[in-house]
Amino acid sequence: MMEQPTQETVLPSPDTRPARQWMPRRVVFTPDALREPWGQQIRERVVALGLPVEEAKSNRITGLRGQTERETYALAKRTLAVVTAPPGAFKLQPIPPSADWQFHLAEGCPAHCQYCYLAGSLSGPPVIRAFANLPAILGNLSRYERPGQFTTFEASCYTDPLGIEHLTGSLAECIRHFGTRENVQLRWVTKFDRVDDLLNLSHRGNTRCRLSVNAEPIARRLEGGTASVTARLGALRRLALPREQGGGGYPVGLVIAPIMPIPDWELHYGDLLDRVEQSLDFPADLTFELISHRFTPGSKDVLTEWYPNTSLEMDESQRARKRNKFGGTKYVYPPAMMRDLRGYFEAELRRRFPSARILYWT
Repeated sequence: MMEQPTQETVLPSPDTRPARQWMPRRVVFTPDALREPWGQQIRERVVALGLPVEEAKSNRITGLRGQTERETYALAKRTLAVVTAPPGAFKLQPIPPSADWQFHLAEGCPAHCQYCYLAGSLSGPPVIRAFANLPAILGNLSRYERPGQFTTFEASCYTDPLGIEHLTGSLAECIRHFGTRENVQLRWVTKFDRVDDLLNLSHRGNTRCRLSVNAEPIARRLEGGTASVTARLGALRRLALPREQGGGGYPVGLVIAPIMPIPDWELHYGDLLDRVEQSLDFPADLTFELISHRFTPGSKDVLTEWYPNTSLEMDESQRARKRNKFGGTKYVYPPAMMRDLRGYFEAELRRRFPSARILYWT
């Protein structure tokens, strides 16, 4: 059932922990990846971190299946596979409303979010695959730029690029690349907080850095392996601060997702917005993206195998059923609840952050 408000709520003290750096127990390179200069650069970073390197005999990664789906999940989540992006990755797909186009630095994520949107989206075990042919990936983007028009590119649809940046360096390379282009913007989003190595890059305002945040009870309960909301907001502050104040001077954004009507949700989300105001107590180029929780039959099946004891609400009887443009089914909150949630956020954000832009609600 949909969770109902309680009569009295005490806000939890904010969690302040930073994220632990993800260190895979297994790092495997395919032969094709090792032929790429960027693959060799990733190998040097991995070796410098003291991680063992395995060279696969073929371009197929094996040894990822356990006896159960839960074991398979655990094995995959401990593995970094450095591979080359397949030919299909060079045919970019539009991704409204987030950006004009999506491209991929990697697939898979080291975090353990129990509502994971990758569940059902990627085939096979959820191993983290980093792409070694990054220069070719970046060189391909110019084919999709629109002369004389502003074009946006999303780099974090299938991964959290900051969560693996210490292993790959690929996000920084993307930021540098976009800093050399005109009329383009790189967009990426994270639930991690180690941004200091990005602050001095030459981005020329062509990268918008976004932090994904949520109400404290949701982040604590459902977002395993990530930085605390407090740490994420600290990272957002460092990215947005002007260079002369020791920051990165980036355009920034907040993705509030997945929004859920937990008990006393207005109180908890109001607390989140209070903390955002405290973190951004200076003029900043700020956007908001608002995403309500939804799931598909396929993602529910995968998530319940990955997290059999989850407390995440996925009760179809409490949801509205919708069809996407491809004929698939997804379950969203009923229309009245969606109106309440959207009305609250749009009113609060306009009141608190009058110069910020709300890019979309979904």
